Amino acid sequence: MSYISEEDRALLKSLPEEKLIEVMMFNNRNIWRVDGLYFLGIENKFGTEAAAEIDAGVWNVMGTLEARILKKTFDVEDATIDTVMELLRYTSWALDQQEKIITVEDSTGILKILNCRTQLTRLKRGLSEFPCKQVRHSYLKTFAEEIALTSSVRASCALPMSIPAMYGVNGTSSQSE
Repeated sequence: MSYISEEDRALLKSLPEEKLIEVMMFNNRNIWRVDGLYFLGIENKFGTEAAAEIDAGVWNVMGTLEARILKKTFDVEDATIDTVMELLRYTSWALDQQEKIITVEDSTGILKILNCRTQLTRLKRGLSEFPCKQVRHSYLKTFAEEIALTSSVRASCALPMSIPAMYGVNGTSSQSE
């Protein structure tokens, strides 16, 4: 699987490791800037509810796509909840969140976002809280289901901003761990 020309691969390989990481994270951050700008444009024209509904549909598909690519990249065949949570660390969303905790406890994967960039930016600009439960629920559900197709998955979210956002992925793998 290659998404890059040989010329661009050589360019990136020529960078020192720290610069390569900075370039990667700059581009990851730009993905989220574009996502936010699209959301704001839809929200301004059609309202928060419509923007969240469209965003949820997009991230529902993205959960599947990111999981499928990460599964292939890391040669995952027999996935468990631990696998789901480990691969979640490599997603554009998780990488964009600087303050997070990702754990697995009693067959439950837990992702805690301690200071969500999206929420903090919206609040700083005087906007309402981002309706992340609707968007992140479907994203996490499709992500987990794509990685661990044999697992029973339930995604849940907890808000408001006065407490950290917490997302859980529960599942019981039918494969031996």
